[in-house]
Amino acid sequence: MSYMKRANDFLAGPWMTAVGGVFLFLAFVLPRIGYPEGELLAWVCVAICGIPLLYLSVWRLIYNKGISKISSALLITIAMVAALAIGDLFAAGEVAFIMEIGAILEDLTVKRARKGLHELISMVPATARRIVDGKEESVPVTDIRVGDVVRVVPGETVPVDGVVMSGETTMDQSVMTGESLPVDKAPGDEVYSGTVNRYGSVDVRVTKEGEDSSLQRLIRLVEDSDKNQAPTQRIADKWASWLVPVAALIAVAAYLVTGDVVRAVTVLVVFCPCALILATPTAIIAAIGQATKHGVIIKSGAALEAMGSVDTIAFDKTGTLTRGTLEVGEVVSFSDLSETEVLRAAASLESRSEHPIGKAIAAEAERRRITLDECEGFSASAGSGVEAVIGGDRYRVGSPAFVFGEGVPSGKASEVVSRMRSEGKATAVISKNGDAIGAVSLTDVLRPEAPGVISELNSMGVKTVLLTGDHREAAERFASVAGVGEVYSDLLPEDKLELLRRSGSKVCMVGDGVNDAPALKAADVGVAMGAMGSGIAVEAADIALMTDGIGRMPYLKWLSDATVRTIRAAIATSMCINAVAVSASVAGLLNPTTGALVHNAGSCLVVLLAALLYDRKYPGDKKARRSLDDDPEAPVVAGGGVYAP
Repeated sequence: MSYMKRANDFLAGPWMTAVGGVFLFLAFVLPRIGYPEGELLAWVCVAICGIPLLYLSVWRLIYNKGISKISSALLITIAMVAALAIGDLFAAGEVAFIMEIGAILEDLTVKRARKGLHELISMVPATARRIVDGKEESVPVTDIRVGDVVRVVPGETVPVDGVVMSGETTMDQSVMTGESLPVDKAPGDEVYSGTVNRYGSVDVRVTKEGEDSSLQRLIRLVEDSDKNQAPTQRIADKWASWLVPVAALIAVAAYLVTGDVVRAVTVLVVFCPCALILATPTAIIAAIGQATKHGVIIKSGAALEAMGSVDTIAFDKTGTLTRGTLEVGEVVSFSDLSETEVLRAAASLESRSEHPIGKAIAAEAERRRITLDECEGFSASAGSGVEAVIGGDRYRVGSPAFVFGEGVPSGKASEVVSRMRSEGKATAVISKNGDAIGAVSLTDVLRPEAPGVISELNSMGVKTVLLTGDHREAAERFASVAGVGEVYSDLLPEDKLELLRRSGSKVCMVGDGVNDAPALKAADVGVAMGAMGSGIAVEAADIALMTDGIGRMPYLKWLSDATVRTIRAAIATSMCINAVAVSASVAGLLNPTTGALVHNAGSCLVVLLAALLYDRKYPGDKKARRSLDDDPEAPVVAGGGVYAP
């Protein structure tokens, strides 16, 4: 059977199909220039294109279940055999050739790359630092058991799920939650496998091992979503369940009424859904070609068709609606110092810190060209803050708990910090000799094109939703600025997956992180930020935006809608041509050869409709709007996260 399949695949390939087309052309031309025996060359096309067709129809009859046994391949095989039975070799070769052309075009657009898990798997450390009797030993992660204690040093990936036993640090949990801010960890806090230790060294007691760990669960979510994706059935095959019996009944009726077998065979030939088969792949090829020019990579025709029926678009927050980087949003003074002096004091200390918030404060001071002061006696408390002496005065910068632990804050300080927290902003407080002198808020930055994109999608009748692992306050503030209609916050990857599964809508998920991969695959359509998104997110998605922004989402929705309309128009046109051709065949106005030419004309018309789609212009490009994918100016600020108290 394997030899037969390999031979079939060889014959069905584009090169052999092209050879068959050449012989079919010669079989048509030679008899008309005085070489009637040239018609026999059509046998080459029948053999090359007809054998794979026969193989496919028989395979489906044997292995498919129920009505799916009846396919477009079966109908065309019947027409081919009938044409051979009456000696019309050209008609037999023509229907087989057109079928193979359609199959090749479709394969070019609907063959989807396997969704790789290499990036996720590479995140699992091979070894861990296990602590036994106070001594550190390197062991394979597979040897780690629940109850063991492992040490994770700065820069390492956490190998297991567990609880911090000793030490303080800051963890980058974006792989699991997509949170834009790192999360501070102290004894008693949970840590997850696959997250990255950014700051201090911690000892972790293992609570989950092997397949039960968070990262392994995330890998299984991606695998399971892939398995649950049902293959898209071709439109021609969906319709073949009634096309085959209808064609057979009309052909039999034509023979019984007229007694002319040629009319019956002609009905079968013109009823072949060749134009129907070409309608979908040619329109999709044209649309994918246009999308590529606009920086949108569409991996499959199925995704493009599905996007046309989407009524809800769900956005991840960090790195998708936002740039995924922290920036200083507000500087507030609690004393007679100016805001610039508060920022100078904070940046002077934080310039020596490795914490992401510290780096953002130092970067803001550099942007404002503020000259920093020299620090003495610098020290850092992992996950809490930093302190140093400047000009004889001791300064602290860090979380409210770290700074306010020195003394009772003023009423204004307490009020400002509470407000910043309620707005979902990260907050760093600055103190001088034990007195709080100011605070700096930091936020993730909304992409400048986001409000315009959301507004345009809403005007197209698409509901927009925000799915994020960030806190509720930050998520809601963010959604209000962007104009997103619904908000779901504090979500883990499995939470996003569950929301999509029970949404009841046709959903497109847009994301960029590894934690978005399961949702991207579970959604009806997954769109990844290809220019900056993680490899696993791009692999898991059906469509990738190759620009650093979401400005092309309205274009993608418009193109998908236009493609579906073009396909429907092509199908309707081909069916009308078939109906006229069948009537003409029953009346004896067409024979198998002329019937084949007529329905060939229908196929050409379908291709022409697709070609027009390739050059169609997106109306949104003519609008004066702010949705520019690479606009680096005028950032819109919204909530980010909280610098842990």
